[in-house]
Amino acid sequence: MRKRLTSAMVIFGVICAFTGFYTNITDTILANYFKEVYDVTAQQRGFIEFPRELPGILSMFVISALSFLKDIRTAIIAQALGALGLVVLGLWHPSFAVMLLFLFIFSLGQHMFMPLGDSIGLSLAKSDNFGRVLGRFNSIRMAFAMIAGILSFFGFRSGFFSFDTPILIFLICALCFIMAGALLVALYRKTGELEAKAPVARLVFRKEYLRYYIICALYGGRKQIMFVFSPWVLIDLLGFKADVMSILAVIGAFIGIFFIPFVGRLIDRIGTRKVMMLEAACFIGIYVVYGALSKWVDENAVVLTGAGMLLVYALFICDKMSAQFYMVRSIYMKSIAITPGDVTPSLSTGLALDHILAIVGSALCGIVWTRFGPEYVFVIAGLLSLANMIVSAGIKEQQ
Repeated sequence: MRKRLTSAMVIFGVICAFTGFYTNITDTILANYFKEVYDVTAQQRGFIEFPRELPGILSMFVISALSFLKDIRTAIIAQALGALGLVVLGLWHPSFAVMLLFLFIFSLGQHMFMPLGDSIGLSLAKSDNFGRVLGRFNSIRMAFAMIAGILSFFGFRSGFFSFDTPILIFLICALCFIMAGALLVALYRKTGELEAKAPVARLVFRKEYLRYYIICALYGGRKQIMFVFSPWVLIDLLGFKADVMSILAVIGAFIGIFFIPFVGRLIDRIGTRKVMMLEAACFIGIYVVYGALSKWVDENAVVLTGAGMLLVYALFICDKMSAQFYMVRSIYMKSIAITPGDVTPSLSTGLALDHILAIVGSALCGIVWTRFGPEYVFVIAGLLSLANMIVSAGIKEQQ
């Protein structure tokens, strides 16, 4: 059994490599894709997040409906959906409405795999090393995210990649989805009988998990500001292209290779409560500086060169690191689960609540950016981080 689980961890590690590769590229260049192909405004960019993030809510119901298939087989379906969406976007420049439809399909596959991937990874770990194991898996994701960023940077800088059809970089990502799906088939052959003994997932809403749900919702609003509007400062206000965004993603991924295992060890050492409070405190400071800089640039009060531009780069990279704290919430959920069967559906519920606030926050912040100024978007992000820190302070660590 131990040998079988070890080989399963190797397979899952390779799956993490493919998912890290396609996640980095799509997260990095989608904003440029919207800008260069469809010439969207900041307000439109915010509303695009509705079809982009709605799957995060719907995935809870889809995963529940497919619960009879268990985690791994449902994850295979998720990879197929992601591949389908990217193949269409890669082969054609569809109308804006059709683009949103296939963006939705791609995003549904990507979002379904988020809780499923964490649940599968946690099932391969022991109770005393959840942080270290997830840290290693996420470090693999970061290593291949870095490779993806390097490929994207040189591809766009040289002109080999572009947003003219066919969009080769989207098709490469679609192939990664397919490869991850094939490896999940192999993983199922290794662990299928273990999954068969696991309880069937279902929709779970328990009052005992209320704090987890609140933390996920607050994180979702703040995360979406990071995902949408932090890069929009660089793209819209400073005019950065896909090649520059890709190289910043490379630097962030390189740091993440070492940073994520450190976070995993820190979770095992000091617990989820202190790590979540530390995370929130750090990002309050980041958003204060980000807001001030975006105001000055938007009002042409300062021209960023030299040290100022390096500060923007550093803020963007540090902000990207916030996404790597997602495993803290997964480990926290695992630690408070009343039954093992609650983990996957509760992670799905948390993801849904995360995305409800993300969708509302994106639309709201797009309006705030346009009507009041970009600095107020980061004020909102700072307030969400403060609320997250307060709620996290009430966590009681499991003995």
